[in-house]
Amino acid sequence: MRGEAITAGMTTDPVPWRATVLTLYPEMFPGPLGLSLSGDALARGAWDLEARNIRAHGIGRHRSVDDTPAGGGAGMVLRCDVLAAAIDAAAPADDPRPRLLMSPRGRPLTQGRVRALAEGPGLIAVCGRFEGVDERVIAARGLEEVSIGDYVLSGGEMAALVLLDACVRLLPGTMGKMASGEEESFEGGLLEYPHYTRPREWEGRAIPEVLNGGNHGAIARWRRAEAERLTAERRPDLIAARGRES
Repeated sequence: MRGEAITAGMTTDPVPWRATVLTLYPEMFPGPLGLSLSGDALARGAWDLEARNIRAHGIGRHRSVDDTPAGGGAGMVLRCDVLAAAIDAAAPADDPRPRLLMSPRGRPLTQGRVRALAEGPGLIAVCGRFEGVDERVIAARGLEEVSIGDYVLSGGEMAALVLLDACVRLLPGTMGKMASGEEESFEGGLLEYPHYTRPREWEGRAIPEVLNGGNHGAIARWRRAEAERLTAERRPDLIAARGRES
């Protein structure tokens, strides 16, 4: 279905949160987003996903989307005119949704940014390929570069899937209990405390006794202390950040 928009969602009611993905591989969507919590929400029409093929705006008979880098070097670069045309077709100037470019040089994605995006009208995710994207279109179309980690992928599609999953799970009604999202890692600047369930003892390892006592105040204090311990051990940068904010 090259050159065509691929849409998902099964409702005619107004959709409060819309995601548009610009990609050379629209067949990668919804992918895992069509399963589990995000898939259920998509089927209910709680959110909408549109995958649009950048190549529909390619140049010439072969729908070329890239060219050699100015100044020389390896690889190819996505053309600014092609990508701008794809963006303009997907989102008019008055579209309030943020325009995000999935890029390893972008600002690291945080839970705070995810929550802000989930509370908005949706987003537009641009998936780069090859060596990168012509810098001029980033400035001309106001693209916000977003990174999901300090590593390089073959393209922005996997990063867009991660971003969308993180956002969709926070939409109202997606998770069974809103508290599920309020006590997770990075909420409040700490990693999440350990979890346990049946059996009460397994391979000589017992559930901490405080969790079996029914004293909710003691349980809350234990969980807070464990969250602080784990964060200090594994992510001291988060502890330092909390100190700067206080």
